[in-house]
Amino acid sequence: MSVCAAAQSAVEKKKPMQNFSELPLSIYMQDRIKHSGFSVPTPVQAAAIPQALQGRDILATAQTGTGKTLAFLIPAMEQLLKLKEQGILALVLVPTRELAMQVMDQYNSLRGSRLSQGALVVGGLSEVQQLKTIRNGARIVVATPGRLEDFIKRKLVSLRGVRMLVLDESDRMLDMGFLPAIQRIVSLLSKDRQTLCFSATLEASVVHLVDDYMKNPVRLAFGSTLNPADNIRLQAFEVAHDGKQDVLQRLLAKETGRCLVFARTKRGTERLAKNLVGRGFTAAMIHGDRSQSQRTAALTGFQQGRFQVLVATDLASRGIHVQAIAHVINYDLPEVAESFIHRVGRTGRAGKPGLASTFFSRDQRSEMNHLERTLGIRMERMASVV
Repeated sequence: MSVCAAAQSAVEKKKPMQNFSELPLSIYMQDRIKHSGFSVPTPVQAAAIPQALQGRDILATAQTGTGKTLAFLIPAMEQLLKLKEQGILALVLVPTRELAMQVMDQYNSLRGSRLSQGALVVGGLSEVQQLKTIRNGARIVVATPGRLEDFIKRKLVSLRGVRMLVLDESDRMLDMGFLPAIQRIVSLLSKDRQTLCFSATLEASVVHLVDDYMKNPVRLAFGSTLNPADNIRLQAFEVAHDGKQDVLQRLLAKETGRCLVFARTKRGTERLAKNLVGRGFTAAMIHGDRSQSQRTAALTGFQQGRFQVLVATDLASRGIHVQAIAHVINYDLPEVAESFIHRVGRTGRAGKPGLASTFFSRDQRSEMNHLERTLGIRMERMASVV
């Protein structure tokens, strides 16, 4: 039976949860949630956490920035508190090392003293340190499929005890070609495990994955995953190719908050970031050819406010979660419509207002119109930047 037919409705007749204190959690987890400054759950959290605490498999689709990380971390941590077994009991698979690092940071900031340190299993970081953390008793692992499978092939980790599997940004993992690795990893897990799957879209490949690995999942969907959030203002500038730099600089000069600028190519990202620095802007860059230390330094500096501008390829459109990005600027049009959604989803997070600007040239009018028709949106055409 297909997942669409098997999944149960997410519509609840009772009043939606208004506070994390309403959850049937241990006193310890309630204290940790409160200590971390969380009080009112997002809709995804309010719907997913109670079902996950009951042991149900969950398939959730939602726009980016809706709080999916806590929606799976809180049930996983509650389960770890109750289980006495040692070894890896919870496994979170994500598409990129940056997302893995951010999930692990969230876990370690929330866990307190009663839960052991989590293990990060990703490429580009010290393998020795990752294995040391696992051998020191990590009971939750956050991993990218490629590095985890490498550890498995070399018999460096065992997944026999995993009780909960989380597939985060599952559509992105499939886009990146991780399906064979995911299949081999999941084949090693107990069939009695609980599986939580979070995805921005429910494409056919994701449905196939869910049909194979989930048991009668609760289906949760929040808003349209093919449209930007309603709180994001969309504007577009028709700009000559040789005028893009000038328009960008004028937009950035008006903005006081963090700005994320997307370029199509690695070379374009390099050129753009260096040009902005030369014009006096505090800017950093992130793309696939940068080393992990360079990417981490750029992202950390952006998060901490040392850089006002981060210039990135689509590597950063998914899995990079930085709070309070005021303005996303599509310096280059994305290659596919879905990338537009993930780019602009970096602003307007947690229901706050956001702004997204898109540049296009005269000869890209048809491409721009096609993008809008595909997504069912209309961007406000802007005459100039004063």
